[in-house]
Amino acid sequence: MSDTTVAAHATAQVAAQDWMSTQLADHRAVAEAAERLLPDVRRVGEALIAAFSGGGILYTFGNGGSAADAQHFTGEVIGHYKRDRRPLPAVTLSTDTTTMTCIANDYAFDDIFARQVEALAKPADVVAAFTTSGRSANIVTALEAARKAGATTVLFGGGDGGPALAHADLALLVPSSTTPRIQEMHTFMLHAISEMIDGWADGDEDYA
Repeated sequence: MSDTTVAAHATAQVAAQDWMSTQLADHRAVAEAAERLLPDVRRVGEALIAAFSGGGILYTFGNGGSAADAQHFTGEVIGHYKRDRRPLPAVTLSTDTTTMTCIANDYAFDDIFARQVEALAKPADVVAAFTTSGRSANIVTALEAARKAGATTVLFGGGDGGPALAHADLALLVPSSTTPRIQEMHTFMLHAISEMIDGWADGDEDYA
């Protein structure tokens, strides 16, 4: 390897490290700003505990990376977060490709979550949408359908919440317009809520 190649490689490594340091600094700044949302995070946890206490079900959905966050949340609820406790009912509406493509083909892509919500959601349930912009039509229509069904609606969003905010009973809006930062905070939030659910299901009086 020539001296020129070695120097270029070293320069690239330094540039990559600088870029990662910048990203980490941005993450810290958003996390610090998001601290003001902690009372709202607790309220979402309390709403879910109330729903499970009354026989309700958690329904989640999202697009792309937010679909993964939605599925992550239901995994923590049905399985467990840290404590060994009873399973709780949760369903992700963005994982059944047969149902979603049927709805998209026969009706519209905007209806892939809303039609499922119309079929499943009841007043005792919680319907939670994960979205970084709050502007996807399939998210907005699904929250609107959940409201009509009488379910409690939760928005895991970012920025100003977009049009989806108008249909949310509870909203956790990460103070950022950057998709990765919003999703990182959504993961923290769903973990914090899962901690509350674990504690309640395990009989911990701090979460009763």
